[in-house]
Amino acid sequence: MGLTAKIRTRDGWAVSHAVVTVTDMTGTQVLRAEADTEGAVRDTTELAPGAYTVIVTAVGYAPAASSAIVTASGRAEVGTVTLARQGGTELPPPGPWTIDPAHSSVAAVAQHLGISSVHGRFTEFGGTIEIAPDDVTKSRVEAVIRAASIDTGNGMRDTHLRSADFLDVERHPEITYRSTGVTQAGSDRWTVHGELSLHGVVRPVDLDLAYLGTGADPWGGTRAAFRATAELHREDFAMNYNQVLQAGIAAIGTTLKVELDIQAVQGDALPQA
Repeated sequence: MGLTAKIRTRDGWAVSHAVVTVTDMTGTQVLRAEADTEGAVRDTTELAPGAYTVIVTAVGYAPAASSAIVTASGRAEVGTVTLARQGGTELPPPGPWTIDPAHSSVAAVAQHLGISSVHGRFTEFGGTIEIAPDDVTKSRVEAVIRAASIDTGNGMRDTHLRSADFLDVERHPEITYRSTGVTQAGSDRWTVHGELSLHGVVRPVDLDLAYLGTGADPWGGTRAAFRATAELHREDFAMNYNQVLQAGIAAIGTTLKVELDIQAVQGDALPQA
């Protein structure tokens, strides 16, 4: 019994902050539920059989309304509700934006022993985004990561990653990324072209970027959310260390998948805590 629904953006991302309101045919609210982190709504409130209106709202998105019929089982299966961004905008407002490290993550995944993955993240980083007002392809991104802030959940492994075998944080304390251009790859997907400086080597790296929307925050500011991915090869950055096991399997894979979840605050500085 109850209500089930999935709330998604047009490109399939979960809208975790969506609110679902159900009204009966007299316009009286009978149920209100919030989506979980996966954009799923599961509410066990029993509804009387009949016709209802389901309204889905989320900050930064246009409301969506649909009808639902509740059967004798008391269950309403709304299915997947797709939300469009407010006003149909495909980019945040122009001007400067500051990355908020407290609500962002910079993560990397490497293959381990050919059968599983090691997940790591950098805990200290910052950056700026400049959305160009007239020609979005002239927008810019700059970011700096403190190499020693690598965290894989294993102290011995992290110490090795900071050593000269890998990041060599004593000689190369910072990892930097500076964009060189932006091209559109879909209705709300972009390719950010840029140069990554890692381990003393500078290489071109493209980010596959999805813009997830813009909304107000509780502190009176405006935030934009992005998700970006990239694939790096360790040998491109002169990190050639590896341990080959007896079976000829490399202990650590040569490819790194980088996953970025970014929240940026409008303006050239973060709000004071």
